[in-house]
Amino acid sequence: MAKARYKTKQMTELHTFLQSVQGQHVTVQEIREYFKDREIAVGTITIYRQLEKMVKEGLVEKYVVEGTNSACFEYIGESETSDYESCYHCKCEIRTLMRKEKDMTTEKRKHLAAWFSIIFIFVTLASLFYIFKEENHKCTGEDCPVCACV
Repeated sequence: MAKARYKTKQMTELHTFLQSVQGQHVTVQEIREYFKDREIAVGTITIYRQLEKMVKEGLVEKYVVEGTNSACFEYIGESETSDYESCYHCKCEIRTLMRKEKDMTTEKRKHLAAWFSIIFIFVTLASLFYIFKEENHKCTGEDCPVCACV
């Protein structure tokens, strides 16, 4: 039998805050400042503990910056239709984590490849047609423009 999940006021407040910034990266310090500005008493340890629970539950994704103990968190939600899978996460040289939407789906890539293939075939056929058409042209010598193209 699964253990019932106990929800504290702090857990509810944190969940509500994270939902309001879904798709953005936030640090524990930013979360603390949010609660402090609203005069909600939540300790740093509590925030970390609740975030780790949410990471285990799959509600939050944790990103750790290499070479440091720093981490940021992103609320990805409970829904399986989340756009979390449709983006890349990149870290620039100044250790800032950015979220970049994937701009092409596999279907779009297939369509684009098909169009490039059609254009390539058309250009190749047009070139062959030109070569066959000019195969028996009257050459004017070294400065012949047809020979230069062929």
